[in-house]
Amino acid sequence: MKPLVTGAVVVLGLLTAALAAPASAQTIAEQSTAARQPTAEARAHGITKSGDAFMGWRQTSTAVAPTVTAPAATVEGIDVSSHQGNVNWASQWSAGKRFAYVKASEGNYYTNPYFAQQYNGSYNVGMIRGAYHFATPNDSSGANQANYFVDHGGGWSRDGKTLPGALDIEYNPYGATCYGKTQAAMVTWIRDFLTTYKNRTGRDAVIYTNLDWWTRCTGNSTAFNSTNPLWVARYASAPGTLPGGWPFHTIWQYSSTPIDQNRFNGDQTRLVALANG
Repeated sequence: MKPLVTGAVVVLGLLTAALAAPASAQTIAEQSTAARQPTAEARAHGITKSGDAFMGWRQTSTAVAPTVTAPAATVEGIDVSSHQGNVNWASQWSAGKRFAYVKASEGNYYTNPYFAQQYNGSYNVGMIRGAYHFATPNDSSGANQANYFVDHGGGWSRDGKTLPGALDIEYNPYGATCYGKTQAAMVTWIRDFLTTYKNRTGRDAVIYTNLDWWTRCTGNSTAFNSTNPLWVARYASAPGTLPGGWPFHTIWQYSSTPIDQNRFNGDQTRLVALANG
């Protein structure tokens, strides 16, 4: 009977070891994705699964044309994500668009499957292009997500055609608006991301946000208004009150019709200057 007892002990030992073994990175990622379900509000805006988040997803669409007061110089552009699929860049160029931002990554778990077509296509047609990262601060540290972004398309080169990467920090489509962080913790997370991004690329990242979210989730922090260009989202006829004490905006996202519309606050030479650093 001894061999039977030994066999039972071996089987039990194997089961115990299997239960105690750490989950693989793939398993952890799958569990994390399963837990990251879009809210009902996010689903109503077309975010049906993890990774679907896009700039300004919770902004209220408007068909109101932005007011242009001469002699202000501006340049028109767009931003895109996987929702746009393969973009007809020649058509966008013909429509007067001269720059584009393309979603590269989200959190530390998603990359845009259309990134190459969108990022390279905008460049090839003559646009100045950049990449953006949709932040999910509850998933991992700012440094972790900045590295993930740079490693998956968010880098920068001084070629006069590549804009600094943008941190898309806004409403959480998967849960609590401020990702479960206090205002102080959120500012720390953002600083961690921005510092890491600059260490990796040599550039200060652009911050995309809006007044409401920034006020709620960072306490309207003024920590970044002298270093990081502001990309403000406001679907109206003017940018309105800027968040965080920024003295001026660099880019204004003013509509999502028929695609996210943006206006650079300066002429083409200033846009090229931003690209060159």
